[in-house]
Amino acid sequence: MPPPEDSSQPRLAAGCRWGAENKTGAEQERVILFPEGAIRLQGTGRQILERCDGQRTFAQIIEELQAQFTVADPAKIRADISQFLEQLRHKRIVDY
Repeated sequence: MPPPEDSSQPRLAAGCRWGAENKTGAEQERVILFPEGAIRLQGTGRQILERCDGQRTFAQIIEELQAQFTVADPAKIRADISQFLEQLRHKRIVDY
């Protein structure tokens, strides 16, 4: 599958949705529920997928995360986000 283009608008694939997993303490962990199971998301992966709303473009998601992680190499951020989304698309969790 080809990587996302700058104009692609990533979103959760059909049959996938956000869910919450109870956690002791104040914060709930978020999970993506899909027909074959669930994936618990934390950290950067969660930040990427929360931006995959079908409205933002791939370029906008990259721009937002590059602004947040200013000490990281912008090219590495782009490559990592692209690879992450490609893996989730291969698993039919994300579509673009």
